[in-house]
Amino acid sequence: MQIAMVNDKLLPAEELESIYFDRAIYFGDGIYEVVRSYNGRIFALEEHLQRFANGLAAIEITAVNIDEIRQRILKAFEAAEIKNAKIYFHITRGSALREHSWDENLKPNFFLTVTELPEFSEIKAKGIAVSTYPDLRWKRCEIKSLNLLPNVLARQDAIKKGCSEAILVNENGLITEGAGSCLFAIFGKKLQTAPKTSNILPSITRNFAINAGKIIGLEIIEESLKPQQAKDADELFIAVTTKDIVGIVKFDDDVIGNGKPGKITLQLTEQFCSFTK
Repeated sequence: MQIAMVNDKLLPAEELESIYFDRAIYFGDGIYEVVRSYNGRIFALEEHLQRFANGLAAIEITAVNIDEIRQRILKAFEAAEIKNAKIYFHITRGSALREHSWDENLKPNFFLTVTELPEFSEIKAKGIAVSTYPDLRWKRCEIKSLNLLPNVLARQDAIKKGCSEAILVNENGLITEGAGSCLFAIFGKKLQTAPKTSNILPSITRNFAINAGKIIGLEIIEESLKPQQAKDADELFIAVTTKDIVGIVKFDDDVIGNGKPGKITLQLTEQFCSFTK
């Protein structure tokens, strides 16, 4: 008889719920997305769904109907009745006994939550501190997979240091992105961020931040920064789905600018807000 143990309870393996065999638990074998709403309207849903579909295709999860996923999201969002919500959803390859290879006939598992987003106005007004951390992630960061342990460790390290976000630095001494965000630097009228390669996530919020920069007349430079270059920037900010644009006022132990979110960062924030209305 095949045996399983859940905490201190022994039972036959065949009596376990299928969720215990989800390949996400064993291997992080799945793709996730996070979208948000503003005043009752989901923002950039189609862009997120396209990235979601791209990720599923990249890891060969093919038995998924994106139209059906869209309808599930809309149904859950309507039922939750939360105007400013964070909607998290993922699809895993399915449930089976632990084995690295997979059965092509596995049925994917879907999971979703709708939760209320807190108010971030005070954080945006004050700005945040960030700290650097080695980028220990796998080499396909453009895939939004469930394999997030390096990101988790980086963020926890930042929290221990009294910071809000970790800025990841690769083996070449270059900044890739944040543990859960992308990093932007402002030098005069230039807006700089890392190029969109397999080293970073193709962030939807990144795209809107770049568009905001173009609208207010900034020159866009997609080129990686070293930590010292970031510290020397006139302004720094992160862009992330759940918080939009948030100014950085301290990078490791160095104060950025005058220690407050910069003028251009605030202009970009205002322009970003116009996209969400």
